[in-house]
Amino acid sequence: MAEQPSTLRTKRRAETQRAIQAHAVRLFTERGYDATAVTDVAEAAGVSPMTVYRHFPTKEDLVLADQNGILVAERIAASSPERPLVRRIGGALVEGAAALTTGGPGGDPTANKRFLLARLQLMVTTPALRARHLDNHYALQQAIVDALVDEPADPERTFRIQAAAGACLAAMHTALVRWAEDDGRAELPELINQALTAAFGTENA
Repeated sequence: MAEQPSTLRTKRRAETQRAIQAHAVRLFTERGYDATAVTDVAEAAGVSPMTVYRHFPTKEDLVLADQNGILVAERIAASSPERPLVRRIGGALVEGAAALTTGGPGGDPTANKRFLLARLQLMVTTPALRARHLDNHYALQQAIVDALVDEPADPERTFRIQAAAGACLAAMHTALVRWAEDDGRAELPELINQALTAAFGTENA
């Protein structure tokens, strides 16, 4: 059966986004983030600057945009509600990192890992990206809270979830910075698990 037009459009949109982001990360790494204009990215990707902005509203989004919030929320929703909050959240963060490093576009784990590493190294070394990364941190925290909060929401439980999510994300951030600074020598999911274990004293994988 032929693919439906809407499915084809979604697939092509995703492919265009991946191609633009790949060219952007490559150019930012080679030339420097501040020295590379959006028009340079558009030229490298073979699209117009308007197309770039349609997929990535800001220059920072060319590095920061990913599916991690969706991946983590899906894994939290699939986890057992009997597990402690930090185990559910921590396990989802470890699994999400594994998916990003091994199961990304193209099915090439080595290429996916290098692409994620290049993005993280840009985030760590570029002041403008470090500032915007905080926004992504809050967005991921909210995605975690939304995946765990029941309806109607209990303010006390919501507060506990927010606290647990914030603590887990702080541990993950420490692991991400270490991974970027070490040029990806360790396995990222294991490094995140080590950080969570150091913070909470239990394995999350």
